[in-house]
Formats: sequence, C-alpha cells, structure tokens
Amino acid sequence: MFNKLNDLVNYYHENKLSHAYLIETNNINNCFSDLRVVVQRIFCPNTYKENCNECNICNLINQNYLPSLKIIEPDGSSIKKEQILELKRAFSSVPIYTKNNIYIIKNAEKMTESSANTMLKFLEEPEDNLLGFFITNNINNVINTVKSRCEIIKLYYDDNDLNFKTLNSEKYINYFNIVSNYIYKLEIEKKNLIMYNKSELLNNFSEREDYKILFKIMLLIYEEALNYTLGLKNNISSYDQFNYLTKFDSKMLIKRIKLITQLLDDINYNVNLELLLDKFVIELSEVI
Repeated sequence: MFNKLNDLVNYYHENKLSHAYLIETNNINNCFSDLRVVVQRIFCPNTYKENCNECNICNLINQNYLPSLKIIEPDGSSIKKEQILELKRAFSSVPIYTKNNIYIIKNAEKMTESSANTMLKFLEEPEDNLLGFFITNNINNVINTVKSRCEIIKLYYDDNDLNFKTLNSEKYINYFNIVSNYIYKLEIEKKNLIMYNKSELLNNFSEREDYKILFKIMLLIYEEALNYTLGLKNNISSYDQFNYLTKFDSKMLIKRIKLITQLLDDINYNVNLELLLDKFVIELSEVI
C-alpha cells in the first residue's frame, strides 16, 4: 500500500503530524483499511510487515481490541452526540499500549450538529497524546466546525482491474512493455529522455487515458520496489527486470512515487502532455 496516507508515518516519526485529519475519499472502506495499516506501522514495536501476526499491537488492531484505538460509525442514519461522549470517556485516561489515543470516524459527513459540537474540545484543545481521523466521501457535507479544524487529505482509489496479476493480460501487455523500457531508460541509460518521450510515448499514444494507464503501471512497479526496501515483500515482483530498483533507499523511491503521483494528478487537467512528460523526466533526473 502506498498513497498519501503513507506520508503520515514519516510525519509521525518527524513530529510533524497534525492532531486531526479529514480524509475525502471515493472508497471509505479501502481508506479505513489503509488507515488501520498506517496505525500499525506507526505503533508496531517491531519492523512492521504485511499481515503481521507476531506483535501484540498489530494483533489487537486487526481484531479491533486495541483500547487506545476507537472506531466510530453512524448509528443508524447519523453519528450521535452520545457516541462522541462515549469516546471522550474512553479517552479520559492516558493510553497504555501506544503513545497516542487514536480515533477514526467513518462517514464523518453524517455527524449531527450536536455531535460535531461535542467534538470541538478534541479539535480546539487537542491533548498531546490524541490523534484523530475523519473519513468522508463528500467533504462539502462535513460540518464546518469540524472541517475548519482539520488538515485535509484527498485520497482516491482506482476501480479498475490494474494490478500485478493482470499486467500480462492482453489488455495491458503493450503498456507494460513500454513502461519497462521507459523505466530502464530513466534509471539506467539516463540520456535522450525528452527525445524518448516523443519517439516512444507521444508518437504511440494520444489519449490521456493511455497515459493514466502507463503511469499507473509505473507507480505499481515503484511501489513494489518500495515495499521490498521496507521489508514488506520478499522480492519486488515476479518481474526480475526491475531488480535494479533495489539500489534505491526508501526515501529515493518515495520521491519518485510522489513525482509519478503528481504527474497522474496533472494528467487529469487540460495541460499539454508533452510539457508534462518533459517536466517529469527533468524533475526525476534531479532526484537524489
């Protein structure tokens, strides 16, 4: 898993984490699952690994039994004042298992005015050991008293079938081969990249959707390399032609992933594709 939530792990260890985040997403359940992994990565006393079953903290989080982690969901059609009061009572003492008390409120747009006002003390006078997350699918429907006091993250998930298991399918094989060559030129040959943008990308693809697929595949590959570097995977993928990416440390890979993510965001806007691609290869060549 790599997305904007991953940055929270670094922010935590750098003491740069805000006390409350409002996350707008198109998939609340996926976001919640990823957020729970972030909590595990922050508080795991060992080196966190995917599907960790060795550490007590990760087990408690997986089973929803960690006392310092509280999840609030709508009770019926809304999140009620009584649920927030119960949260306050649960967090009236310092946490035992973790450094922070953490709460996650799913479907935050369903907070009533009364429940939102009850949250204000948490948001206006946050304790040092308190960390909160509000998840919504429509930030415009979240009450302003909550929205204005949180740092906002926008996180969107693709609903298509693009993953490492499908890259060998007829649908994606041509894209994959081009991306494989492109990454090699970016990371190994490191020359004539702007010309390569024209000869291999712009001359073969004209639709923005094609470029989204190309760079989503690239993102998958760098995410696999990052997972390998972090010890979350035994190898970077079933494709050994990318083993050279293991020479990078996690910080260098994260910088590359951020550049790819930014490019994917920019592709959605009516910006000249050639300029975007040239900007991308120039910025990536400067990453050290």
